[in-house]
Amino acid sequence: MLPSNNHPTSLVSCASAGKILVFPLDGSHWVNMKVIIEELHAKGHEVSVVRAADSWYISEKSPLYTSVTLTGSNGFKENFETYLSPQLEIQLQDRHSSFWTRIWNLSQMRKMTVDQFSQFHKGMSEMIVNMFEDEKVMWYLREAQYDVVLTDPGIGGGAMLARHLNVPLVFNVRWTIQGEAHFLIAPSPLSYIPFTATELTDKMTFPQRIKNVVSYVMGMYTLSAITQPHYKPLVEKYIGPDVDYSTFFLDSDIWLMRNDFVFEFPRPTMPNVIYIGGFQCKPPKPLPAHLEAFIQSSGDHGVIIMSLGTLIGTLPQDIVEEIAAAFAQLPQKVLWRYVGERPANLGNNTLMVDWLPQNDLLAHPKTRVFVTHGGTNGVQEAIFQGVPVVGLPLFFDQPDNLSRLRAKGGAVIVDIAMLDRHVFADALMAALYNPSYRENMQTLSRLHRDQPMKPLDKAVFWIEYVMRHKGARHLQTHANKMSWFVYHSLDVIAALLSGVLLVTFICVSTIRLMWKFVFRKKVKHE
Repeated sequence: MLPSNNHPTSLVSCASAGKILVFPLDGSHWVNMKVIIEELHAKGHEVSVVRAADSWYISEKSPLYTSVTLTGSNGFKENFETYLSPQLEIQLQDRHSSFWTRIWNLSQMRKMTVDQFSQFHKGMSEMIVNMFEDEKVMWYLREAQYDVVLTDPGIGGGAMLARHLNVPLVFNVRWTIQGEAHFLIAPSPLSYIPFTATELTDKMTFPQRIKNVVSYVMGMYTLSAITQPHYKPLVEKYIGPDVDYSTFFLDSDIWLMRNDFVFEFPRPTMPNVIYIGGFQCKPPKPLPAHLEAFIQSSGDHGVIIMSLGTLIGTLPQDIVEEIAAAFAQLPQKVLWRYVGERPANLGNNTLMVDWLPQNDLLAHPKTRVFVTHGGTNGVQEAIFQGVPVVGLPLFFDQPDNLSRLRAKGGAVIVDIAMLDRHVFADALMAALYNPSYRENMQTLSRLHRDQPMKPLDKAVFWIEYVMRHKGARHLQTHANKMSWFVYHSLDVIAALLSGVLLVTFICVSTIRLMWKFVFRKKVKHE
């Protein structure tokens, strides 16, 4: 489908403006990308967004960008709706299961996750084929002469499009199709860098280090098995058969990393990795009158905010009833974002809403605790505002995100499979009345805010930097082009060992010959 231009002429001077092509990932990732697009648009840049015809979050008409709508379906929404609810059901079965049943459930969840992401990338690869085979769309993209491609490497289309158009590439990233970005581009000693989803810290015992190494080997193999069958044939067909697939999706000029070292454990990094954690956090806006009145009615007790994101709209009703019962025991008011059936025992102190302005509420001085599933956006907003967290992790990176926050003293985590009104109430009471949680979160907030440049300004600066200099190749490491054998200097070690062995062999042989010569001469003399 040909592009549609729906935004008015910008009032900002476009003398230094550029043309930016955005290839985003749908869902919550789009929420992040849209924040950057808004800022780029405000600075006068012309933005085009590639989207699927059945996009979930990405609107075709927008005053911020020109949309390039591709034919076919990426099945993003259907993919998550199909797989997430059954995974949650399996988790909840653990409440009354034996040890071996839990192991079996864990293997079933892993299989479902692999199937889910395999189907997801299959749909994305089909959309990429539709894009490259659509001559009108490709002609338009080539003729537009973009200055940079901005993409989410959680899908492969943006990197392929940038190489095809011969345009510099910027990643808006934490996750890629090959895993967490740091493990792909920076030295990552497993002795103190926890692998994804292990819920470990940078201080590991020996058994934990064993778990970390095994998880890394299995995880990287699984990710490769999920993505390579879908993307490698496309790289060979549309980019070239001689292209090294293992390094192709690492060839970005700048990596805008959606976290920072307030959240991340200290680790090696690279000069083209720019940390923009919390870039989506903004100064609060005034609340709607009915929400402000509800919050003010809490008095000195304050309010609890609860939201479990958008991927799971409802929970099993027995869990909802237990959560409601725990809330009803508290003197605080509760603002709960939930679209499912209203619980029968909902307390008078609890207001259920279909939507809430999360950032604005977290910034309110009467907010005492944030109950969250542990999505990256929510965790970073809680850090930004210094609000302690009670975590109910459900899927993906959520347990890992919350475990990092717990390690820094800012969160209490509740396993949803073990949740009842008493367990949940105890977690809420700890976060409410143990002052260390708020103090630790406020410390993290001060650390996060104390930087010379706002994260969003930093992101825009580096995108414009790439546009001004036609890339940032001088910041890229050659390590990405090396084989693992060369990267770890195994060839050098082998050569040196061979040299040592050769010298040792020569020395030993020489000594043996000399010994034989001296011994024989002595015998003859006698």
